[in-house]
Amino acid sequence: MSETQSSERITVFSDYVCPFCYLGRESLRQYQSTREAELEIDWHPFDLRSGKRNPDGSIDHSVDDGKDEDYYEQAKESVRRLQAKYDVEMDLDITTDIDSLPAQISSYYIKEHYDYETWLAFDVAVFDALWQDGRDIGDEDLLVDLAEDASVDGDEIRSALADDALRSAVREKFTAAQQQGITGVPTFAYDGHAARGAVPPEQLERLVEGT
Repeated sequence: MSETQSSERITVFSDYVCPFCYLGRESLRQYQSTREAELEIDWHPFDLRSGKRNPDGSIDHSVDDGKDEDYYEQAKESVRRLQAKYDVEMDLDITTDIDSLPAQISSYYIKEHYDYETWLAFDVAVFDALWQDGRDIGDEDLLVDLAEDASVDGDEIRSALADDALRSAVREKFTAAQQQGITGVPTFAYDGHAARGAVPPEQLERLVEGT
């Protein structure tokens, strides 16, 4: 497990298409609001669809990942329970056909080339576009619009999405996360300790503050 670099950052492994990642971020926001000092997010991408990806990066939806209708119904029930717990409205309960890889490439590019607040604005916008508005975050034009709203040049996003080296770098991040023992998302990591799932704010407080 990788450690965060300072007491002001919490590492978060997540995938935009994971509803529990969206709910976990709301839990983190609620915890952050109780702190005097800012707690920044050190985001690490994770690919829930890695087992279905073709060599070119596209998704083969015919691959059996062992997730049947009962699995998705249980997941939906868990999402609804957490929605009520964290007082979160969501347009979708779960998504099975949207590819988050373009969004993760765009987010990674912005994280590497812009300041934290710019990345965070884009990151939040991607989550909201999917889970609040039900939009396809795999769509390049949407990602360009969201980036421009965050004061990023849209042409940079188009170039990033066409950059094979950047795409490979992001996929290497996915592999690195798995090699660090990340098997599911969201995973929150701090000072060598971790919490997995959309855990409540008080659990994040214990993780960070040891209380």
